[in-house]
Amino acid sequence: MSNRLKAIVYPLITAVVLLALWTISVRVFQIPDYLIPPPSAVLGTLKSGYIDGQYWPHFFFTLTNTVVGYAVGCGLALILGAVVAESRTFERFFFPYIVALQATPKVAIAPLILVWFGYGMASKVVLIALMTFFPVFINTITGLRQTNPALLDLMRVCSASRLHVFLNVKLPSAAGHLFAGLQISVVLALIGAVVSEFVSSSRGLGYLIQSATVNLDVATMFACIFSLVAIGVTSTRLIGLLHQKLVFWEGPRSSLTHPQE
Repeated sequence: MSNRLKAIVYPLITAVVLLALWTISVRVFQIPDYLIPPPSAVLGTLKSGYIDGQYWPHFFFTLTNTVVGYAVGCGLALILGAVVAESRTFERFFFPYIVALQATPKVAIAPLILVWFGYGMASKVVLIALMTFFPVFINTITGLRQTNPALLDLMRVCSASRLHVFLNVKLPSAAGHLFAGLQISVVLALIGAVVSEFVSSSRGLGYLIQSATVNLDVATMFACIFSLVAIGVTSTRLIGLLHQKLVFWEGPRSSLTHPQE
């Protein structure tokens, strides 16, 4: 069996086993639906939500906010990280305040963001951007400063400009760190999206979860959580594929090292 086929079949087997254990446990221990619903109830909720079309507006609302906030946060992190890595003066003036902003609990400042940016998409994008900023920022600085000194000395001997060195030596050397930060930020972006919808929203998967809490509709909660998981897994996989395609000089990469069989 090829490795690609194993990567598909093995997780499917695990999923089937977990679903079977879930179904058996609910029936044997007679767990009420308002605590843990059976898989059939969750699947029925997913069917009525997506096949009948009720969940799609909420799904795309959350997805849009997540993508825009992720792009804004990671874009600013790349720019500021590069400036800090290249300028010790800028680092001395601003780095402590950036760390202080990261140390501030985002849930605590969510109401303040709501007051400043309103109840629409802007407040949600700002909160998601704050959540995704720091991993990319730190990885950018770390990656750029770990460039091989021998390569930098060679560029100086060749009288290469600072911009040429940055684009052709430092940035390719830091690419692995950058994509590591981008993958971490995917999960944080989803957390920011859900938190922002908890605070103030009439749409989105986070809003559905909060509404289901009032009615103890746990099946809907599970359905929305699985939808968020699908977004997170797909986004992480896409970032991983981009990593392999763009940073091709690092060779094939995997989240885990597979032992020899």
